[in-house]
Amino acid sequence: MTRAQPNLLGPLAARRRLAAFTLALLAGCAVGPEYRRPPAVAAMPAAYAGATNAWKVAKPVAHVPKGPWWEIFGDAELNRLEAQAAEANQQVQVALARFAQARASADVARSGLFPRLGAGFAATRQRSSENRPNNQTGEAVGLGPTYDSFVLPFDLSYELDLWGRVRRQVESAQATIQASAADLEGIRLAITAEVAADYFTLRALDAEKTALAASIETYRKALELTRNRRAGGLISDLDVAQAETVLKTAEAQLPALTLTRARFEHALAALTGQPATLFHLPAVSFDLEIPVIPPELPSALLERRPDIAAAEQRMAAANADLGVSQAAYFPTVRFNGLAGLQSIDAGTLFNWPSRLWAVGPSLSWPLFDGGQRQAKRRVAKAAYEETVARYRQTVLTGFAEVEDNLAAQHLLARQYEQELAALASARKLLEIANHRYRSGLVTYLQVATAQSAALERERVVARLRGQRFAAAVALVKSLGGGWRGFQPDQGANAADASPNNPQSNTPSTSP
Repeated sequence: MTRAQPNLLGPLAARRRLAAFTLALLAGCAVGPEYRRPPAVAAMPAAYAGATNAWKVAKPVAHVPKGPWWEIFGDAELNRLEAQAAEANQQVQVALARFAQARASADVARSGLFPRLGAGFAATRQRSSENRPNNQTGEAVGLGPTYDSFVLPFDLSYELDLWGRVRRQVESAQATIQASAADLEGIRLAITAEVAADYFTLRALDAEKTALAASIETYRKALELTRNRRAGGLISDLDVAQAETVLKTAEAQLPALTLTRARFEHALAALTGQPATLFHLPAVSFDLEIPVIPPELPSALLERRPDIAAAEQRMAAANADLGVSQAAYFPTVRFNGLAGLQSIDAGTLFNWPSRLWAVGPSLSWPLFDGGQRQAKRRVAKAAYEETVARYRQTVLTGFAEVEDNLAAQHLLARQYEQELAALASARKLLEIANHRYRSGLVTYLQVATAQSAALERERVVARLRGQRFAAAVALVKSLGGGWRGFQPDQGANAADASPNNPQSNTPSTSP
């Protein structure tokens, strides 16, 4: 009779399946939806109205370093002010502090992935009640001993993250870090853009004030000439009064122009972190060339907008919070352990017989909470839908700002050319009026009219020049920063390890 051979493969396979099941149980799963970025808008335009080439859909990669984009203007004084603002602006310091808070909060969430280990010590002297019940008879013991108790415990607690509650919290915290880093980059971009815009406006005011001062000096000479002609009996008092009116009107405009300049100077002082009393920018000639920002810039620049990146990361954080709220429907499993020493005599506390220990799992599963978990789930879902709407609105706002500034770049340039032509005509008119006045062919009224027209055109040209520089700054800002030297494939390696780059220690979430 042949003896049947035992099937060794069956128990071995069963043990393997049990081991795999145990590992899967320990690894756990993460409940809740996986993050997928929703479409920004229902119908994304293929190109900007102000651009010549097609632009692709925005994908935030705000971790790409922006660089000193203001250097494209070639103004050393502006570069100095930008450096001061980067170091001393208090809004940047606020954003840095918020970024540090986000990183610390992420560390708090990440600590939930590790076990808790604690230690303690207690030394007490106590007396037991004589009337305490006997565990066997239920009657009073009748003895009240007094004794010492020394306890040195070590306790361990570890939550098995079977449903991914802790991992979802970590995921949410990491997305919040990315959002705070994008907020920091957005604040820096806004501050640098504000410094540049205020600086160019101040320089335009300097040019306008120079033109006004030159006109006032010309009007004084014209008034002196008119008085001399009146003294010679060549003209009447009417011409003198008209010349005085032109001069006084121009002089009255000077204080208001000086006040406006002072306000922009004080604004620059606040932006650069300096007291307005100690800050002063002397007037210099404003002869910079306006850089033409081409509308066919790589579309990847729009992807670098910090506000879009921050909105998407907050959407990812809210999506992770949905998983946290869903994990509340599942039981919490903990592994608890206790070990230590206990004795009634300090001299025997560290003896081997004084040891104690306890170990075992615990499970907590709320069965009824009055609808609290359902309510928290609805809160998390509504919060996620809010972030989706904010993200889409941010993208729409970004496209609108780029369109506005592209239009401003073209239209202001056209207006500037037309105003230059008008200024040339006004100067020619003034020259003819002065010549005819000296020849006695016209009254001073025509000269005064020509002088007012020429001065107005001078001031308009100066203001338009400042507006063109401010529009260039606004376009750079709406595109998320500078564009020189940027390549679309730069995003993968852009987050360098520089200490000035807050996102160098955070993972990239760009698709």
